[in-house]
Parts: sequence; C-alpha cells; structure tokens
Amino acid sequence: MKDLMALKRPNAISFSKKNVVRPFEDASSLDFWSQKNDAGLFIVGQSTKKRPDGLVFVRMFDNRVLDMCEIGVEGYQAMSEFKTPKSTPGHKPLMHFASELFDTHPRFQQLKSMLMDFFNGEEIDSICLPGIEHVISVTLAPTPSSLNSATTRLDPSSSKNEDDTKSLPKIHIRTYTIKLLASGTRIPRVELVPMGPSLDLVLRRHQDPDAEVLKQAMRRPKLKKQDVEKGLGKKRKNMEVDEMGDLRGRIHVAKQDLGRLQTRKMKGLKAGQSEDVNMSDAEEDGRSTKRQKSG
Repeated sequence: MKDLMALKRPNAISFSKKNVVRPFEDASSLDFWSQKNDAGLFIVGQSTKKRPDGLVFVRMFDNRVLDMCEIGVEGYQAMSEFKTPKSTPGHKPLMHFASELFDTHPRFQQLKSMLMDFFNGEEIDSICLPGIEHVISVTLAPTPSSLNSATTRLDPSSSKNEDDTKSLPKIHIRTYTIKLLASGTRIPRVELVPMGPSLDLVLRRHQDPDAEVLKQAMRRPKLKKQDVEKGLGKKRKNMEVDEMGDLRGRIHVAKQDLGRLQTRKMKGLKAGQSEDVNMSDAEEDGRSTKRQKSG
C-alpha cells in the first residue's frame, strides 16, 4: 500500500487508522470518505483467512460506488529491495499492457480501466521526452486454451463468484525507470532499470457498474464544441468552450491603484506616525545642540 502511494504521490491520501471496511457488503463508509476527501478512487487492503493479502479497487462517481475489482497478491517485492534510482514524485508514467485479453475479456478490461484511472492523473495534450521517467508494465501469464476463443465471456450474474477466476491467468506488474542514452542519432537509446514494486496478482471478486449510473458517468455534452464557437459571433474573441461544452469568458480588468487598498488598521503601519517620530527625533537633536552652545 505504501509503495502504491509512492507511485501516486502527491495525488494520494493515506488513511493511517485501521477501519473495518467491507466494500462488497457495505460501501456507505466509502461514500462518506469520497465526499469528505473529494476522492474518485480507493484502494482498500484486506487480509482474511479465506482471502489473504487482498486489494480492492473501488471507483466512485458522484460520491457513490461505481464499480469494484478485488485482486489477491501472491508475489511481492518492495520498492526498497531495488537499490536503483527512483522516479520523481508527480511524474506521469507510461502504461504498457501486454496481452490481447485486456481488450477482449471483460474482467481484464475492467482491471485495465482501473489501473489507467489510478495511475493516469491529470490529462495532458503533450509531454516533454525527458519528463518520462518510469514505465509500468502489466503483463499476463500464458493464456489458457479455454480463453483463446473470442466468444469466451463470464456470466454477469455471478459477479461475486470466485470460481470463474481460477482459470484466468495471473497478472504481473513491473515498474521500471527509463534511461535515455546517446545513440549517435536524434532518437536516444532507451534502457529500462527495475525500480519496484513488483506484484504478482490474481483476480477475485468484482462488481459491475449499474447501467444507469454508468450512463451518467459516461455522459458527454450534446452540443458540439464547434457549434458553440460558431454561434458566438463577434463575442468569440474572449470566449472559449471547454471539453464539457461549458462556455467560459475572459474579463480584462484595468490596472488597480494599490495605494487605495483597504488594509488592517495597525498603528505600526500608519505613515503619519513614522513621520511624527522622525520630527520628534529632529527636535530633540536641535535642543541638545542649543544646550551645548549655551554651556
């Protein structure tokens, strides 16, 4: 849990108290924490006799649980075990998914979406090449022959049944730092250095999103951005439309006179008082010179 938070720092909050949370039985506490911390995704660590070393990814929408995916940790190497340089906190990683099941199997599609939401962070249009410092590789064990068919699907009604996941391949997550070396050409030579953590996972329970809630979460504005901009006419100069279709305007304010700005009335900040002090000092100096001359 600490290593996963290290990969998300500074966009993560760690809950130090050991709260009894059972997301699949009662998710009311997660709804409360989502509203309190403005969080869109949780990772809950649990370990029981039946399901040891488990992690539950919980995705939220409108402070309500959207969907959940539970995975079991069967192999783990901490980041501290790798005596190699680490990436800078806050940098976006490259995500690499190496299996066709991430695009065809519903369980792996959900896990891929969860991991993308967890590590993606803020969406950007471009990135500088030296700003790419690490890559997170997600691979699968050899695919069983029963899953080679594109028509293989899980039964949606058995969303919490773990018997369906026993035949699924294991998931391997590896993290590497990127070294850009000279290659004699414009394109640098890239080397990957293990950074940690290293995880071997298996799929367990999951909960699909409700159809109506998912429809609201995936909703996009009906009005196209180009149509809004065309309808602005002459007022289009200082106006723009964001990705959600909302019209935003820019207002230009004249230069303000900060000398008339109202501040707290403190005696030490009054200009007249400092001048009075200087005048009194000058008068005292004048009186002392007159006494010396009279003496």
